[in-house]
Amino acid sequence: MSNEVYNLIRPTAPRAGIVINSPHSGRDYPDHFVASSDLTLGALRSSEDAYVDELFADAPGLGLPLMAARFPRAFVDLNRGSDELDPALIRGLSGAGVNPRVASGLGVIPRVVAEGRAIRSGKMSLLDARARLARYYWPYHQQLSHLLDQTRSRFGTVLLLDCHSMPSYASGNDRIGYDVVLGDRFGASAAGEYVDMAEAILTDLGLKVGRNTPFAGAHLAQRYGNPVKGQHVIQIEVNRGLYLNEELVTLSEGFIPLRQKLSALMGELIAYMSPDMSLAAE
Repeated sequence: MSNEVYNLIRPTAPRAGIVINSPHSGRDYPDHFVASSDLTLGALRSSEDAYVDELFADAPGLGLPLMAARFPRAFVDLNRGSDELDPALIRGLSGAGVNPRVASGLGVIPRVVAEGRAIRSGKMSLLDARARLARYYWPYHQQLSHLLDQTRSRFGTVLLLDCHSMPSYASGNDRIGYDVVLGDRFGASAAGEYVDMAEAILTDLGLKVGRNTPFAGAHLAQRYGNPVKGQHVIQIEVNRGLYLNEELVTLSEGFIPLRQKLSALMGELIAYMSPDMSLAAE
């Protein structure tokens, strides 16, 4: 299933209660958005979790649904609350109670991309902001919520792997010391057994894994993670330096080996969550 908002690829034979989500890898930049920006397309892409959907593209063949945004994060950020509107970008809003993310320009409609570069000059109307959310933000979340409900109904439990990428340098010359960071909001969005298993699998694959630092999970993990009800979310941040030329936003020779490792992660999680179905499919 594809439209202007998302691509959703369902497996022919679902094998486990796992959903793969890539909300920041969209690379269909609306012409009017690029034309209205003060930045080049290359600069706009600096905020993109580039090709993360391709890193996890083996999911449907393994028996898992894969959902990915088509529009870019710089246009609408699905990992923010709908109320995280930036008064420095949108006319008619009060600055009272704005959280630090929004104040820094990283609201649901971003004001800046990487390195704090402003996307556009001037402000947009609140009407235009709400229309953008109505066209892109809400349809994505509605479909993702429906997909999670369907999966949990079928398998009893659902684990959402919320897939992202992180720059190899946090700021300046400070290199991020992990290949992968798993975020579960310090235990609030997923049962520890699933995070422990994911960490063990990735470590066995030769990757250096961190937990919750520097990324613990944001809106998607908070919104959909409810372990008591059998709905778990783990945010996965993959170091871009492993598979990407970060300056050119092009794939490097590390892409295929990393994709193979992430496919192994999904396969091992399927076996862990649905061992009987995994054996039957072999």
